[in-house]
Amino acid sequence: MSEHIRMMIPEEELANRISELGAQISEDYAGEKVFMVGILKGAAFFSCELAKRISVPLTIDFMATSSYGSGTVSSGEVVVTKDLDLDVEGENVLIVEDIIDSGNTLNFLSGFFKERKAKSVRMCAMLDKPDRREVDVKVDYTGFTIPDEFVVGYGLDYDQKYRNLPYIGVVEFDK
Repeated sequence: MSEHIRMMIPEEELANRISELGAQISEDYAGEKVFMVGILKGAAFFSCELAKRISVPLTIDFMATSSYGSGTVSSGEVVVTKDLDLDVEGENVLIVEDIIDSGNTLNFLSGFFKERKAKSVRMCAMLDKPDRREVDVKVDYTGFTIPDEFVVGYGLDYDQKYRNLPYIGVVEFDK
């Protein structure tokens, strides 16, 4: 089986929305500092672009979780595969994720950072797929709400391919 990619969200639209998110986050954290946690690998592109648009003091660290393996459907079990290098105790943690679908990863991470005594925990997702939600989580900042399609690009992958696309595209499988 082979696949091709259909564009869903063009690069310019992504850039505009990320600028808006950066401005909103900066406004909401005015007078505070932010500890941004980018979730690898998918949110690396989004985290870096978002960080450039946040004007309040910012610390950045990355961690990796997995719930997919090499498939296209989340297993539901969240595993931390790379922990943070820095301590979040007393920090305003902003979790930056590429996509929220089931909600399992963000729900897990919210509890994870609260247990580590973060001052506050907020969440930012580039994409939201509410039709796939299994766990009710509050995402404070959302780039785009999308339908239940398997998407790639701008950090998102299908079996480690297509992360480098400068846009969000839908994977369509050829029969």
